[in-house]
Amino acid sequence: MSRLDADLLLAINGWRAGWADYFMYAFSGKLVWIPMYASILYVILRNMNWKLALGCIITVALTITFADQVCATLIRPYVARLRPANLGNPLSEFVQIVNGYRGGAYGFPSCHAANTFGLVFFVFYIFRNRALTAFMVLWALITCYSRSYLGVHYPGDLLVGGVVGAAGASLCYWLLRKILHYEPKREFKHVYAPILVGGITIVALFIYALILGIFI
Repeated sequence: MSRLDADLLLAINGWRAGWADYFMYAFSGKLVWIPMYASILYVILRNMNWKLALGCIITVALTITFADQVCATLIRPYVARLRPANLGNPLSEFVQIVNGYRGGAYGFPSCHAANTFGLVFFVFYIFRNRALTAFMVLWALITCYSRSYLGVHYPGDLLVGGVVGAAGASLCYWLLRKILHYEPKREFKHVYAPILVGGITIVALFIYALILGIFI
């Protein structure tokens, strides 16, 4: 474990605020982002014929599967790097946790980072829309930050996870172009829907966190 990685983790994890505990814990969840994922699917279905839409759906599924399996099945058992909050890690006595959440045993690399950046690169490759890409990058960065804030991942875990996700998305997009000869359109109808849905979700999480931070 590098000293810099540990110092960065403790710096991120050490900044606390009552509302931020609720916000980061909720932001790090998976189910809360289903509406945003559904809005991305909607844009695909709204703009593509069934064959290409099905190809894109399969591609993103392969991207997430690749990212998740490379991190969780291939790398983690081999590296066996304990999460910062894991009680077997000497650093855990300095790590603050939220709602008793410590994650699993190993955290290198981060599956959260791999999956989110896999989706970010998939969205970039498919839509080539600057505003949507910028929003998705912001979403992925906050997700990664939340993982260190919660004490379950070192920044290095997140960095390597992000690289795995980007590599998986790039490989799967190459397959999509090779098999279905996909070429991005100049304009997509309703391409800003994920920004709207994701933005509303973030605002709702922030309001929820503020209310709980004040009254609990």
